[in-house]
Amino acid sequence: MTGRWWPPALTYEPYVGTTEVPNVVVDGAANPATVLTLSHWPQAPCPPDLRRDLSAESALAYLDHEPLHGDATVVTNNHFDQDGLMSVYLLVDPPGALARADRVIEVARAGDFAVTGSLDAAHVSMAIATCADEDRSPLDPGLFAGSYDDTTAQLYAELLPRVATWLDDPGGCRDLWAEEDAQLRADQALFASGQVRVEEVPELDLSIVTLPASATSTGGHRFGGMWSDLVHPLALHGAIDGFAVLLVRGGSVELRYRYESWVQYQSRSVRPRVDLSPLAGRLSELEAGAGHWVFDGAGALTPALHLVGADTTSLDPDLIRHLTQDALRTGAPAFDPYVG
Repeated sequence: MTGRWWPPALTYEPYVGTTEVPNVVVDGAANPATVLTLSHWPQAPCPPDLRRDLSAESALAYLDHEPLHGDATVVTNNHFDQDGLMSVYLLVDPPGALARADRVIEVARAGDFAVTGSLDAAHVSMAIATCADEDRSPLDPGLFAGSYDDTTAQLYAELLPRVATWLDDPGGCRDLWAEEDAQLRADQALFASGQVRVEEVPELDLSIVTLPASATSTGGHRFGGMWSDLVHPLALHGAIDGFAVLLVRGGSVELRYRYESWVQYQSRSVRPRVDLSPLAGRLSELEAGAGHWVFDGAGALTPALHLVGADTTSLDPDLIRHLTQDALRTGAPAFDPYVG
């Protein structure tokens, strides 16, 4: 990479303060003053030759692209997560970010897609998630007392100065990731033991994962400050191919669409999401227990078909599997993130 347009670097500014200031938006939605969008979000107008799976990959590609940001001197984002933080870092410190480019992208990938081949990147992603989680964060609790916009701005202000240090020495923030790392290793060992059954259904972009009924897990982080139960996402996604996942552990059953099918994913074709609300209704009719089934909606970030009101279903998991596959096979596309 030659870095045709830097220096000067851009300066980070909170999203709400840039609506009248020419700006570059990364990993989010444009505002009225945005002159360039480097985002994989649905319908985001990222220049076609800069579209990538991750927003951070688009920002990295832009560093070797002809300048398109006009008189903009600031970069911003409307939310906080790993991909957003890495994207901002690339534009506020191009030389530093380019020197660490591989790990920058892997941290973004671990945060957004829960996929990475780098344990160091996974640890940095965990550390970022810990800081963004109000219940676990070591940062001043007052950071979370205001609006989401205020919290987002303060998280960028707190963590941007720490990015380079953490990327160079993930062990230096071990206290922020050690506990979650132990859970990740336990879940990875469970998959490696052969006790987990994985069946791929490529024509449906579906992975069916059956965990031992006795398996225990506290789950793992997703994005900035979110948590996913049942199994650590990095262990799960590292072992499967499908962007729809039917996860079975005894009487706990859910189907979840991965985040990759919400964004404008580029490196492979993605089967469009199907509205599973009719299936939720059918399962609720069949359910003999106290719970009922819901679907979060095809446009949610990582929507799930899941049981509420009870911990386990009365239904045979094989029946749920059969009905789910039929719904995915026959359902019409219900969500399209791509710019036409």
